[in-house]
Parts: sequence; C-alpha cells; structure tokens
Amino acid sequence: MAKFKKIFSFILRLLSLAATVVAIVVMVRSRDSTQVLNLTFTAKYSNTPAFKYFVIAEAIASVYTIIVILLILCSESLLGRLIVILDMVITVLLSTSITAALAIAQVGKKGNSHAGWLPICGQVPKFCDQVTVSLICGFVAAVFYFVLLLISLHAVLSPIFAVKP
Repeated sequence: MAKFKKIFSFILRLLSLAATVVAIVVMVRSRDSTQVLNLTFTAKYSNTPAFKYFVIAEAIASVYTIIVILLILCSESLLGRLIVILDMVITVLLSTSITAALAIAQVGKKGNSHAGWLPICGQVPKFCDQVTVSLICGFVAAVFYFVLLLISLHAVLSPIFAVKP
C-alpha cells in the first residue's frame, strides 16, 4: 500500500508540474492589442501585479516540484515531515495566487460599474482567452497540490496514530 501511495504521489507531482508549467507559458505569452481612436493599446500579463504574482507563484511551485521529484521521498524520515510543511506552503501560495488573478480576470471580463472600470475582454479577446486557459491550469495545479498535501499528511500521521497490539 505504501508503494502505491508513493507512485500516486509521484504521478500527481508530475501532473502538477505540467499544469504549473503550462499555466506559466500561457500566461507569459498572453498578449493582444486593440486600436481605439488611432491609439494602440496592448494587454499583457506584466501590466497587472496580480498576474505577475500568479506567474511567480506558479514558478516557485514548479521549481519546488522538480526538487521534490529529484529527491527520494521517505515519509518516515525528517525529510517526509519537511515535505508536508512545504507542500502546505505551496498549496497556500498557489491558492492565493489563483485567487488574486481570478479577481483581476473577473474585473477584466465584467468590469466594475461602481468604480467606473469598463470590461476589456470585448476589445482584447485573445488575451482574455489565454488568461482563462492559464487560470484553469493554475486551478488544476492547486487542486493537485491539495490532494498531495492530504496524501503527505496521511503518510506522516499514519504511524503516529497507528494502533499497536
């Protein structure tokens, strides 16, 4: 059973790595331009601090995942407990970054009539579509990390709560 958990954890880590890398690549490449009154406006991820934070958080998660995959996971050692703590940090980091980016994406899509912010997705649909794909991948990575956190917690806490005859 322990071998199955390690294999499942390894596969989840590979899937989360793929999701974070795709989220980074799509977000960094998101760009669209429009012309209004002979002025050209360009929408790109680097114009918004929340999107920058999203990319940085996804990059941190990607690097962490690569490091953990390269290490030999041993849930009975101190390394296993450190991985649980770091899995929790990465899960929270991904959750906060996706939340911030989703808030900005919502304003870009719907606008905010109370603040006088107009929606921009009608003018730059390619940019909004790319941001949507990136946010979906980021959300998938966050879900994978939440499942990894549960698996890591179970692996570390099982020996503590095991009933010994």
